[in-house]
Amino acid sequence: MYKIFRIIIFLLFVSSQIKAQNDTIKYDFTLMGLTSTGAYSPFWLHSRQYGKTSIATNSADFILGFNKEFGDSKRIFDYGFKADVLLKTDPTVTNLYFHELYAKARLFVFDLAIGSREEYLGNQDSTLSSGGLLFSQNTRPMPKITIGIEHFTTIPFTFGLLEIKGALSHGWYTDNTFTQNQLLHHKYAYLRLGGKFPVHFQYGLDHVAQWGGNVPRIGQQPISLNAYKSIFFGKSGGADATMNDQLNALGNHIISQSTRLDIDISDFKISGYWQNVSEDGPIRLINKTMNRPDGLWGISIRNKNFTYIKGILFEILNTTDQSGPYHDKDGIIYGGADSYFTNGIYQSGWTYYSHTIGTPFITSPVFNTNGNVSVENNRVRVHHVGAEGDISGYNYKILTSFSKNYGSYNYPYPEMKPSTSLLMEVNKQFPKLANINVGCSIGADFGKLYGNSVGCLLSIRKTGDLFRY
Repeated sequence: MYKIFRIIIFLLFVSSQIKAQNDTIKYDFTLMGLTSTGAYSPFWLHSRQYGKTSIATNSADFILGFNKEFGDSKRIFDYGFKADVLLKTDPTVTNLYFHELYAKARLFVFDLAIGSREEYLGNQDSTLSSGGLLFSQNTRPMPKITIGIEHFTTIPFTFGLLEIKGALSHGWYTDNTFTQNQLLHHKYAYLRLGGKFPVHFQYGLDHVAQWGGNVPRIGQQPISLNAYKSIFFGKSGGADATMNDQLNALGNHIISQSTRLDIDISDFKISGYWQNVSEDGPIRLINKTMNRPDGLWGISIRNKNFTYIKGILFEILNTTDQSGPYHDKDGIIYGGADSYFTNGIYQSGWTYYSHTIGTPFITSPVFNTNGNVSVENNRVRVHHVGAEGDISGYNYKILTSFSKNYGSYNYPYPEMKPSTSLLMEVNKQFPKLANINVGCSIGADFGKLYGNSVGCLLSIRKTGDLFRY
């Protein structure tokens, strides 16, 4: 153990000496204020914000933090960290907590991260997408330990044509919305083909599972090493599990498959992508899944030179099939009506602090007016359009989303609820004014799901170097 400690100290010393001028600790100060009409703030003013903005019609947020990112990518060893405090207030509640608090390290191509950090997971467009199907940056960061290769890395002896990335995470739910001390398991693996060619294809597989914890009226769920093995491989539980988990898989599992095709043509990059989730076995590849009508389909076009319109995007999201209302898999096991992001034991489902972890169009329980902690609207159809660019230093983003909402198979809405959500966002950097960034976002909702509302989110952000070493 002492030898390992000495090696770590030596590597830290070496990394601090090599190209030390690249090591900088930065500070970040952000102030946000939101006001709107209606019952809730507009959808695109609070969705996919990592839980930083409130659904309340009036709110304010203050963020103060510091961080160090990885330096030179050629270093054998590097490290980073971040700590920021978020003061979040609205007319009903005030919260003060660490929004991000983590340390990370990289040795050769291998990554290790410990703590709560904002992550961008999935193959969707990074700025214009409606959000990934399984992960959409829709809730606050969860404390985790993650180890793996988090960036695409070339596989040796493949002439640069094949790249991989993948990681394994263990997380802790701190919200205790329904189950106390619940755990998260997540692993993923992605393969990309193309290398230096103008066409790239990638396939990815994500597996998440909720497990452990003390469930009301049921009791403590298994957390032994054998239980972890069952979670890792999606196997049934032992004698200490519920009868349902002994007959099926221990815990609540979701599998997501994704594909993406990128084509570079002169000044343009065209990308098409697909994502799917499965909560009901057997899991089959791509178009052979039991719920193949469901998924997220997107296409984006990026312009490399014409800054007025840097990118445009179109997405379709469908979650209405859910393997159908009923199906007979093999005459013995029956399925269907998957009811995405819900679970009978872990009743808060695929949510964190009452917000869906996946696509925000599966409505978060925070909007339930009856006190129910479960997702009530998970059968949706969405058409989503986005555009962004830069006009004379003013960076803009436009989002337009049209959704049809049907409730769930078990509790369908009496009639479909349509909703339209709009966003116009503009940001401007002012070098002569202490180099602050000022942002203004106008959002609006129209329809029967959230009601009608119009709102404005103003932000002021200042970042800079705290010191170099």
